[in-house]
Amino acid sequence: MKIGLEKVNTYEGVSVRALLDSRATELFVDKKFVEKYGFKREQLAKPLKIRNIDGIDNSGGVVTHEIECNMYFKGYIERVQMDVYNLERTEVILGMLWLAVHNPEINWEKGEVMMTKCPLLCGKNKRLKKEKEQREVRTNKKEKDIKTVEKLVPKRFWK
Repeated sequence: MKIGLEKVNTYEGVSVRALLDSRATELFVDKKFVEKYGFKREQLAKPLKIRNIDGIDNSGGVVTHEIECNMYFKGYIERVQMDVYNLERTEVILGMLWLAVHNPEINWEKGEVMMTKCPLLCGKNKRLKKEKEQREVRTNKKEKDIKTVEKLVPKRFWK
C-alpha cells in the first residue's frame, strides 16, 4: 500500500510503498530510505535483536536506531516510531502490533486497504473529530454573519 511519511522536525514528506506483514511484530523502515531522505534517527537505549519466523537471529544484525514520523494514508494520520533496519527489498513494514490495533479492512481481490475499524484514539478519528468541530465553527460563523447582515440591510432587499 502507498503511504506518506513526514519528518516531524521539518514537515517534509515523501510517498512510499509499505508492506503489511503479520509475521513482523513492529513497524520497520529501511536504513537506506532513512539516509536518502534525511529522517532524523534516534539511538535506542538497548539494541533489539531481530529474529526470523523460525526463531533464528536475522542476518541483518540488530536494530540500533528508530525514527519518529507522521504517517498518512487516505485521511488516516498517526505519529509513529519505526525501527530502522536493513530491509533490502521494501521501504516500510507495518507489522502485527500495528495491524492488531488498527484492524484494517483488506480486499485482497481489489488490492484495497481501508481504515474503517480504527480505535477511538487513532489519528483518523482525531482528524474526523477536528473536521467536525471546524464545520460547526464555520456553520455558527455563517449563521452569525447572516444575522448581522439581516440587521444591517433593510428587509425590503430580502424579497
